[in-house]
Amino acid sequence: MVAGAPRIFVSHLSGVPVFDPNGDQVGRVRDLVAMLRVGGRPPRLLGMVVELTSRRRIFLPMTRVTGVESGQVITTGVVNMRRFEQRPTERLILGEFLDRRVQLVETDEEVTILDVSIQQLPARRDWEIDKYFVRKGRGGALRRKGETLTVEWSAVSGFSLEEHGQGAESLVATFERLRPTDVANALHHLSPKRRAEVAAALDDDRLADVLEELPEDDQVEILGKLKEERAADVLEAMDPDDAADLLSELPEEDKERLLALMRPDDAADVRRLMAYEERTAGGLMTTEPIVLRPDATVADALARVRRSDLSPALAAQVYVCRPPDETPTGKYLGTVHFQRLLRDPPFTLVSSIVDSDLVPLPPNTPLSSVTSYLAAYNLVSVPVVDVSGSLLGAVTVDDVLDHLLPEDWRETDFHGEEGISRGR
Repeated sequence: MVAGAPRIFVSHLSGVPVFDPNGDQVGRVRDLVAMLRVGGRPPRLLGMVVELTSRRRIFLPMTRVTGVESGQVITTGVVNMRRFEQRPTERLILGEFLDRRVQLVETDEEVTILDVSIQQLPARRDWEIDKYFVRKGRGGALRRKGETLTVEWSAVSGFSLEEHGQGAESLVATFERLRPTDVANALHHLSPKRRAEVAAALDDDRLADVLEELPEDDQVEILGKLKEERAADVLEAMDPDDAADLLSELPEEDKERLLALMRPDDAADVRRLMAYEERTAGGLMTTEPIVLRPDATVADALARVRRSDLSPALAAQVYVCRPPDETPTGKYLGTVHFQRLLRDPPFTLVSSIVDSDLVPLPPNTPLSSVTSYLAAYNLVSVPVVDVSGSLLGAVTVDDVLDHLLPEDWRETDFHGEEGISRGR
């Protein structure tokens, strides 16, 4: 657990207000969503059910929670306004855990769960259930006395999954230990029916990561079996360039319908990418590189690079631009590579250490030239800039490789069964 991180009991979170970074109230916490796991691992906290002022209940992933403090929850400000729907692998902590009668592993004695504590894992945004507050003896309206105690999650039976079994719940829990590439490889070899069941049980972010690693035929098949609103949610969670590639495989009518269901900002990024030829810098780039203003410091840059949801290629450098600092940005000033950030004091302005020698690429640069550029300068990412000098995005080496390898390369089990079984 995080050193010094407080233990939070979920009963204390019920009804607390949820605020965005500006201090505006989003809603109130009504429940917490957990997922059971295999292998004797504690249930993982996926997110919160938040009730808006309109009474609509939405899902707030823990990855969008920046603070859980006394009497309030702080978010990143980006929330999905679609109504919360519980999935087969999900459990509501307040609704399904509390008042549940279970057994103590050591004595087989029956206890009733009164509360559940959660804690955050070190150096990550992930949260897990930590302990249970229980009362010994059978519960009931006429029987409230009995010894109460706090026990480790492992001291209680009934909150883990068996390794075997054919339910999507157990299979999804097993997949949690694998990298998205390995989950994609396993999904590819399942029957279409089984593949759809597992896809329906995965949360949006996880399914988005897995879809990005699947062959195009599998992507189209899975997306087509999701409800349209869910499909739009998953497309929003994907990298914009991958979402654009997937949408380009759909009939025009389906593509426009899904784009209309996506958040306007996300849809705009995808539409912009779809306007470029596929095998050009514009068609290959992601619109979400790390962008900093000239007055940002090395400390600011390292904080952005440290984000766990960034790929290594995107985290290898930051791009310094004048406002606005979302693509397309103001004037592109240059790049600061990760190694340079490690060499300079935290208070150093990034504008003073920017590398402006390398000429960025225009969006119509063909794939062959992008490949040569990366190889010639030993780079893992290259900025893409328009004629006005605005940064449009960045092409990473993994996107280039994806288009250089044979079309069926994703169908190759290059890890082997042993590697997959160990989650490598």
